[in-house]
Amino acid sequence: MEIALDAAGIVRSCRASGHAGAGPAGGDVVCAAVSVLARTFVRVASLQAGVTVRSSALRRGEFALSVDYAEEGRVFLHGAGCFLLEGFKSLAEEYPEFCVLRVSSLKN
Repeated sequence: MEIALDAAGIVRSCRASGHAGAGPAGGDVVCAAVSVLARTFVRVASLQAGVTVRSSALRRGEFALSVDYAEEGRVFLHGAGCFLLEGFKSLAEEYPEFCVLRVSSLKN
């Protein structure tokens, strides 16, 4: 998984690809957790005024999202992004052999 944060520490993009391999297809707890966290982030952020989320999942085991925001969505998006990032960090710590997280900072 890759997450890019802007200078304010707000999630601007996220990408994941491949199956974790922690279980059989359709029964992989790591893949399921990543999917639930990402889908919930997209759904909740999409409902917030001042936040625009674009997401895609071209095939099973892959997804990408990007986020733009206006000032009115900033505080909400910071909190939602912290939740997503901490969820992904937790998975990477608990299942390091199946899940790698890379966090980068965008240059303004």
